[in-house]
Amino acid sequence: MKIAVIAANGKTGSLITQEAVDKGMSVTAVVRNENKTLAQAVLKKDIFELTASDLAGFDAVVDAVGFWSPEDLVKHETSLKHLADILSGTEIALFVVGGAGSLYMDETHTRQLQDTLDFPEAYKPLATSMAKGLAALRQRQDVRWVYVSPAALFDAEGEKTGDYQIAGELFETNQAGESHISYADYALGLVDLIAKGTYGRERISLLSK
Repeated sequence: MKIAVIAANGKTGSLITQEAVDKGMSVTAVVRNENKTLAQAVLKKDIFELTASDLAGFDAVVDAVGFWSPEDLVKHETSLKHLADILSGTEIALFVVGGAGSLYMDETHTRQLQDTLDFPEAYKPLATSMAKGLAALRQRQDVRWVYVSPAALFDAEGEKTGDYQIAGELFETNQAGESHISYADYALGLVDLIAKGTYGRERISLLSK
């Protein structure tokens, strides 16, 4: 299986790249600077510079790009639109490293995690911008997109346990009543989803068991 990981040098992207390489996939690291991963191939480009020909021939493309400054938050939506446009009409699966803030708190899908009283105020602009990106993806029937949300506590320093569970649109907790997953287990779960190849045009969430 041949995949491209955009922002492969990042915290999440590097772990996804490592997992994919470890599973025997052919991985191209899409980076803006020097490649720091073990990917077998490198494409040095900004996400907005990517073209349809750059991504032709891949089975899956992973968007692990993050935008954090207030003036860049809108790029969570515009970068996804760009990727969807250049993958339009192909069988290439687009896997998006998403956010937890847009997970629904009820079966009617009217209240999101970011709407709850406990959701940190400082993260709301980021959560809102990522939710807009997901909302825009939902309108695309011409792309095989999969939006993968982590648990509410997305732990950069957490250990790789190899033990995770797949959920859907609703916010869920594990047997300990926690919504938690390490970056390492998230990367494992996302690469497993790519390998299965059974998902498309849907949001999935991952959390530790």
